[in-house]
This record gives sequence, structure tokens and C-alpha cells, in this order.
Amino acid sequence: MKMRSTALLATAGAASLVLAGCSSSAPSNPTTSPTDGSGATAAGGDITFGVFNGWDESLASSLLWQQVLQDKGYTVSLEYADPGTVFQALSDGDYDLATDVWLPATHAAYLDEFGDSIEEVGAWFDSAALTVAVNADAPIDSLAELSDPTVAAQFGNRIVGIEPGAGLTTAVQDGVIPTYGLEGMDFLTSSTPAMLAELDTAMSNGENIIVTLWEPHWAYGAYDLKNLEDPEGTLGNAESIYTYSRTGFAGDFPEVSAWLADFTMSSELLYDLENKLQAADGEDEYATIVSDWIAANQEWVDSLTA
Repeated sequence: MKMRSTALLATAGAASLVLAGCSSSAPSNPTTSPTDGSGATAAGGDITFGVFNGWDESLASSLLWQQVLQDKGYTVSLEYADPGTVFQALSDGDYDLATDVWLPATHAAYLDEFGDSIEEVGAWFDSAALTVAVNADAPIDSLAELSDPTVAAQFGNRIVGIEPGAGLTTAVQDGVIPTYGLEGMDFLTSSTPAMLAELDTAMSNGENIIVTLWEPHWAYGAYDLKNLEDPEGTLGNAESIYTYSRTGFAGDFPEVSAWLADFTMSSELLYDLENKLQAADGEDEYATIVSDWIAANQEWVDSLTA
């Protein structure tokens, strides 16, 4: 295997499109409290969501529920932190909710550590997965086909990855490459934004490209992609994304807990919201973007609290 860490160069324009895969920067002032018009905080109670730094679906789902619940009279704040910090804060009762818990594998270690002091609310997305993706019109459908040097050459003999320390990178390096005999290909690792910039350039130029990705990710809504089949299961099985709460949240907020327990979101809706948030010219636009998105999908949003 020719694995090397490469600083993939991105243009400023492309970089603005691709904040960070599974990724978005945390707003410095992400929320304001609703008022009753006189300046007093609205009734309903205070709720804090823990949002995973760098996870687009965490940002999108939390911003969505922030506005939904604020419209119902709750005061909702978002706190941005890495997953370990969010799980600890849920366990300590400092945060109320987290919407981006991947199971049964990705966050299993956190459930082993904190599972007795946090509570499952419900699964809202059931097809989360690690992937290796190509442009939809690429001449292959399976990872197994890449072992043919003439096929690999059609992709520049390279797989464009993300951060060297990412779990996805480990899965490709230790599983995909040796299993399918891809040691002759260059596995480029640098960063998620660099990978996304490479993807954007290739798609704009009509070129073949192989990238490491995961679902849900906004790139699936922005580009015409397909996942390569993984007949040996080297990338693991699909996972579900759950909402978890601090212990006692359901008793304190039974209505909100019931709404979140019934919450599900299709990949089409999620990718559409993620794409619009990615196009924001700064985090100050998030609230307006989500409000406009809700208005465009009002019937579905209304069903969340019906």
C-alpha cells in the first residue's frame, strides 16, 4: 500500500463550500432566548442541546429542533463540544439532549461508560454508514473492481481520504485496502475540507474520483454520487442515529420527550437542510436559513409536534 499524508490544496472558493465533513463550525453565539414581547423569557422551560463539533447532522437536527421548540415557547440553547464532553455533560445533567448518537458501533464505548446515567429517547435516522464513494457515472460499482490496475488508473490510481486519525481512515487502511488488494493505490489523507475540495473540483470538471465518506453527509445532496459495494463488509454495517437525554428529562419535559421519541427524518430532507446550512455566509445566517427551510417544509415540520 502506498499510503502518504498529503496536503491537498483547495481554492478559496471551494473551501468556502466545504466547511468540514461531518463538519460545521460552532456559532460563537448560537441562540437567543424567545420572549413574550415584553422582554421576559417565554414560558415552557429551558432546554440545552449538546451539539457535536464537526458533525453536520448534529448541527442540522439541533438547529431544527431549536426553532421548533422555541416556537412552542421553550427557551433552547445549543452548546458545542466534542462527543466525549457532550456525553459527560448529559451524564452530569448539564445538558438535556444530544441528537447524534451513532449505534451500535460508533459511540458504543460512550454508552459503556455513561449508559447507566443517560437515557435513550429514540432513533431518528436508520442508515448511517461509513462509505467509499465515487461519481455516479464512474465505470465501477464495487470496491473489488479496483484491484484491476487498468480500472484504478481511471481514478488516477488514488483514494482521497480525510484525517489520518479518523475511524473511517483506519477502516480503509486496515480493512478495505488489504481485503481488496488495493496496496498499489495511493491512499491520500489530509483533512475533510481538503477531501471535499478535491471532490468539488473533480465533479466540476467531470473527472472520476474516489473519496472516503459517510452517510448522512451533505455531499450526497450536493453531488451525484454512488457508494461502492463492499461485498466483504470491511466498512461495517449501517448504524442508526439516536437522540439521548439526561436522566429525568422525560419526567421534566414529557411533551418534548414524546416528540423526539417519534422523530424521524429522511435522508433527502436532512441533506437538503445540511446543504443550505453549508451555503451560509457565516453562522449568523443559520437562524434565517432554518426558518426558511421550515417554511418550505411546513407540513412535515408541523407533523413533528402533532
